[in-house]
Amino acid sequence: MKKSLHNGFTLIETLVAITILITIITAAFSAAQSGISLSTLSRDQIIAFYLAGEGVEQIRNMRDENGLKKQNWLTGFASTSNDPCYFGKTCTIDAVNNQVLACSGDFGSCAILKEDSGTGFYGYTASWANTPFRREIQLEQINANEISVTVRMSWSQGLLSRQFQIRENILNWH
Repeated sequence: MKKSLHNGFTLIETLVAITILITIITAAFSAAQSGISLSTLSRDQIIAFYLAGEGVEQIRNMRDENGLKKQNWLTGFASTSNDPCYFGKTCTIDAVNNQVLACSGDFGSCAILKEDSGTGFYGYTASWANTPFRREIQLEQINANEISVTVRMSWSQGLLSRQFQIRENILNWH
C-alpha cells in the first residue's frame, strides 16, 4: 500500500490560511473604526458650523433690536470700551440667555460651551454638561456704519484639536 503525500493540510498551509484570515478580519475592523471616526468628526464639524453661525446671528439680532429701540446700533455689545465685545476684545454669546459674555483675554480664553441634554441647547448654564466646543467672537470696526464679525470655533476630538473661523461684515442699516 502506497502512502499519499497529500492527505491533509500541512503546518505551513494552515499558518498561511490563518494569516490571511486574520488580515481580512483586521482590515474589516479597521474600516469600521475609520468610518466611526469620520462620522464623529463630521458630526462635530456640523455642530461647530451651526454654533459659529449662531454667534453671527446673535450679533445681527442685537443690532436689529437696537435699531427697533432707536438706540446706537452697537449698544450692549460694542458701543463703548466697557462693552464685552468692544473692538479688539474677545467675547462669546449665550444665545439661550441672550447675554454677551466677556472673555479673559485673546482667542482661547472663552469658556467651554455647555449643552442641555434635554433640549439640545448650547449655552453657559452651570448645570449643563460640558461639550468640547469653545466659541469666541471678535469685532473689528471697518467704519462708523460697518463692523467685521469673526467667530472662531475650536474643539478637541481625542488627541486632535480642531478649529475654524467664519467672518462676516455687518452694516448699520438704520
